[in-house]
Amino acid sequence: MKSTKKKTLNPDKKLTAACGLFCPACIIFIASRETPEKREKLSRRLNIPLEMLQCDGCHSDKRFFYCLTCKLIACANQRGVDFCGACPDFPCNDLKEFQAAKPHRLELWQAHKRIQEAGYEKWFAEMLEHYACPSCGALNSAYHISCRECSVTPGNAFVEAHKTIISEHLANRSK
Repeated sequence: MKSTKKKTLNPDKKLTAACGLFCPACIIFIASRETPEKREKLSRRLNIPLEMLQCDGCHSDKRFFYCLTCKLIACANQRGVDFCGACPDFPCNDLKEFQAAKPHRLELWQAHKRIQEAGYEKWFAEMLEHYACPSCGALNSAYHISCRECSVTPGNAFVEAHKTIISEHLANRSK
């Protein structure tokens, strides 16, 4: 049975990276809103100081340390676009390299296409569904094979679509 307790976020461009990633589905963004116990556990697992597990989204003033040096957001800001897909040079080599490097970036081209077709607000609502647990509605990252709240597998539609690639990536990372 599907839960009606899904947390709803209003469309907010701060919560979407210029590259097309959906910030609420980022493990660091999620950790920023977790209980202290869950944040401490993730801090130990990722070997990242607890105070660094803070992010309010790509277009915000408080970003994860990795995102602070992102050349894609800097380029988008310089060109006056919210999303790389609105740039005349889309997709540039920097974005192609970025997209190819990690499984959670597999759907960037589709994200930009959808933002252009349907508009940011509709795409945002679709991403809330795409990354929501089909059972309890909790938002999960691309790496939550099982839901972080209720343990149902898959944790969201993204994982269902890309489970093999994600599982291989996670297995290689732990070696």
